[in-house]
Amino acid sequence: MASITPPAIEGLCALAEESCLCRDFPAAIRCLEAALCSPDSFPLSPLLESQIRLRLASLLLAHTHNLHDAKSHLERSLLLLSPLPSAPLPLKLLTHSMLSNTYHLVGAIRQQKHILFKAIQLVNHSSGLVLPRDEALMWMCNFQSQMASALAVEADYPGSLEAIESAKVAAEGTGSPELKVFFAASELHIHLLHWDDSQVVGSAVRRCAGLWEEIPSYQKQRCTGLFLYAELLRTFYLLRTCDYKTASQRVEMLDLAMKKEMQRLEKVKEINSELLSIQRSLSQPDQHQMERFALEEKQGRLCERLKAETGLDIDFLDLGYEDKLYLAPQPMDGEWLPRNAVFAIVDLMVVMVGRPKGIFKECGKRIQSGLQLIYGELVKLGIVDGVTEMNLQQSTIWMAGLYLMLLLQFLENKVAVELTRSEFVEAQEALIQMKHWFVRFPTILQGCESTIEMLRGQYAHSVGCFREAAYHFVEATKLTDSKSMQSMCQVYAAVSNICLGDPESTSQALDLVGPVYQIMESFVGVREKTCIIFVYGLLLMKQQNLQEARIRLASGLKIAHQQLGNIQLVSQYLTILGTLALQLHDNAQAREILKSSLTLAKTLYDIPTQIWVLSVFTDLYRELGEKENENENSEYKRKKEDDLQRRLADAHLQKHHHELIAMERIKVQPLNEAVLKQMETGPAVRTDLDIPESIGLPPTKPASGPRLRDRKRR
Repeated sequence: MASITPPAIEGLCALAEESCLCRDFPAAIRCLEAALCSPDSFPLSPLLESQIRLRLASLLLAHTHNLHDAKSHLERSLLLLSPLPSAPLPLKLLTHSMLSNTYHLVGAIRQQKHILFKAIQLVNHSSGLVLPRDEALMWMCNFQSQMASALAVEADYPGSLEAIESAKVAAEGTGSPELKVFFAASELHIHLLHWDDSQVVGSAVRRCAGLWEEIPSYQKQRCTGLFLYAELLRTFYLLRTCDYKTASQRVEMLDLAMKKEMQRLEKVKEINSELLSIQRSLSQPDQHQMERFALEEKQGRLCERLKAETGLDIDFLDLGYEDKLYLAPQPMDGEWLPRNAVFAIVDLMVVMVGRPKGIFKECGKRIQSGLQLIYGELVKLGIVDGVTEMNLQQSTIWMAGLYLMLLLQFLENKVAVELTRSEFVEAQEALIQMKHWFVRFPTILQGCESTIEMLRGQYAHSVGCFREAAYHFVEATKLTDSKSMQSMCQVYAAVSNICLGDPESTSQALDLVGPVYQIMESFVGVREKTCIIFVYGLLLMKQQNLQEARIRLASGLKIAHQQLGNIQLVSQYLTILGTLALQLHDNAQAREILKSSLTLAKTLYDIPTQIWVLSVFTDLYRELGEKENENENSEYKRKKEDDLQRRLADAHLQKHHHELIAMERIKVQPLNEAVLKQMETGPAVRTDLDIPESIGLPPTKPASGPRLRDRKRR
């Protein structure tokens, strides 16, 4: 005998949907939980129970951190649906898809792959029979995309690319240009995560860009999420290969798209607010018939406006449009990162292309904007003062990790900006913040420890503590497997040793630079090469090999100017070359070079480099017998030195100064095994950001003009 649906259960389900329309999601969850507590005299049918559990799980996933209950409901739902021949196939597939995503979120990758394998088999057996062909292809795209993510978590990159290839075949069958771009971008993302061959990665970038151009203009307007995803990946590639000129152009486009999306979001929020007000009015039982009719008409018009703004059917809008940037049509799980995370990354990209150019005012605004977004999201995750990783729920670990990593990226750039501007106290404060976040979340942020040590070295070098700086740079090399990071820190340590000036330190500098000089052509891009040449040139000067130093440094300057666009590095290259020209008695060239260097140093508010240039100018004027210029220049230099000494004194007086330069590693609690396991098995493909580390940090930051001048002349 078939079970019946008592009116109370129907009423609870209807009340749950009404609560969803009013955005009262806790009430909706309580209604559905109550509906599942059916008395034995009125047992739920397997199909109805599975539908209620599926709806309840979707609300738990979207509006709570209760992954455990969501997973239980989905597992029970699938268990009920699997033996039912009458169960709609799309319902079974949706359950498979949601359960796969939940397994992904809890790090159960083996179970996820198993459920995806069953789902793919189900689609293959049903295509063209129970399922229309186009619908079957969309489901295949969805499951293969999830399979690619699961395999990438396990570092099975060939398997992940194979799954994407299968998805691309299905996408081709749908004829959807958006899906083609989505899978081309997914393929590019895997190549960025596992950079084997630069030509292959470059080819993936071009293929993705070409497919985007094939999308009709009217459709592109509704593909903001897809555009931001593909363009951010492309920008990561350009930064990695040090094509800053093109990267700057792409970032301008990203920034414009983000601003338009923010305006669209404001409109959507306004419409949603009106719809919510109407829904509450319609839920009143004493509503007059004419008033109800007018409200329903207005509701219909607002729904059409909402669909026009978002490109989504009204049925999907309760999935959280205000929080998500969709990449692909339903049933695809097409979100890469939450909306605010993407907006923060765009701000970060603006900073990363602006900082080497010295556009510090805009960088400051974007750092502040990004930090505000991130702090807001951390509060939503329950990360407030006093909370550590020991207090985090399992469901929040990965999202917390994403925002914490972004937070440290912004603070890292703030440290770099403030050190360049000789604002040592502000740099100190940002670096202390980085340290404190690391101490609270050492497992989640363990990959950032090397960056923090490197920045401690940068700070110590900037304030004239060269021995401490060298220590921190060397420690940073021990904390990372990145060959790029290791080579940069060896270069920085070499500069600090050169600044110490004694024979033993110079010998150590040679030992540090020699190995990286041999492999400098092996790095992707030219960032490492330009910095290695810079230090190598300094060492050649110390050995009085002036002509060879001039040739090497000129080649490094050309690369730094044409490709990196880092004007601080260019300024320092020019200063050394000006010094060389003076030592080689090419006074006319020395004058022109030093003028350019001083102009750039002033643009950056880089006081130490200004003092360095002015010191060389003094020597030049003395050699030329230009007494008036020499006196005027010396007076200007003295004012700059007084300013620098005041800033240095302020920094030394701060309570955190000795804490930062102390020749010891940061002390943290032992790594949390539970968090570590979740970090190792959690979602990777769409949350691991392949953002280059510390691009453009200067290889030398002289703390006093005379000291640096002396080492250049020896």
